Amino acid sequence: MAGTGEKGQTTKKRYLYLDEAKWQQLVFYLNEFRNKLITQGRYTDCVDELLVKTVNAKAVKI
Repeated sequence: MAGTGEKGQTTKKRYLYLDEAKWQQLVFYLNEFRNKLITQGRYTDCVDELLVKTVNAKAVKI
């Protein structure tokens, strides 16, 4: 499924395959970035969405 980008252009879905350690690092740094945005009084909607997708991603054996 492709999403819609700016000016009606479609964007490709991209998949990222991570081992357990890299997955944990990603979650940690996304949370750190979210906390930084909160302290600056900025919106965290995009980071929240990405964090939820990352945490709920299913494991795939390759």
